Amino acid sequence: MQLNSIIILLSIFSGIALTFILIYVSFPKLFFLENISPFSFEDTIKRFEEAVTAKGWKTPAVHDLKEIMEKNGKPGLMHIRVYEVCKPDLAYSILSVDSSRYVSAMLPCRVSIYEKTGGFVYISRMRTSLMAYFMSRLISRAMFSASRDVEDIIKNVLHR
Repeated sequence: MQLNSIIILLSIFSGIALTFILIYVSFPKLFFLENISPFSFEDTIKRFEEAVTAKGWKTPAVHDLKEIMEKNGKPGLMHIRVYEVCKPDLAYSILSVDSSRYVSAMLPCRVSIYEKTGGFVYISRMRTSLMAYFMSRLISRAMFSASRDVEDIIKNVLHR
């Protein structure tokens, strides 16, 4: 009887430990999406900016992280640009309600375009559609819509 209790407790603790390990290993892949671009960095940037405009979105800010790091004495990075993209109607639907305003920390949506060793160019972004499941109906609708639009924009960028 005592041996069975020990085996049960060890099984439970092993299951918990394995669950935490799986979450730790898979978290980045769950909450972030990354695609390789078939185009150069400059062509990917150009295509992205055009696709954002064509979809009716705005780009309130662009952060050139390579340039920022160089200005702060950290040279040698490959190209990295982070775009803040926004669809004012969607953002307003969240920001105009007091109880939803806490989500403003995630606004506007961010898309990063960068190079890795070997010269390959990538596009990454948060998987907001996954987070939307845990939000109120108002926020969830806006996040799902934003996620669909951003994915459409990226598909247009990557399409030859």
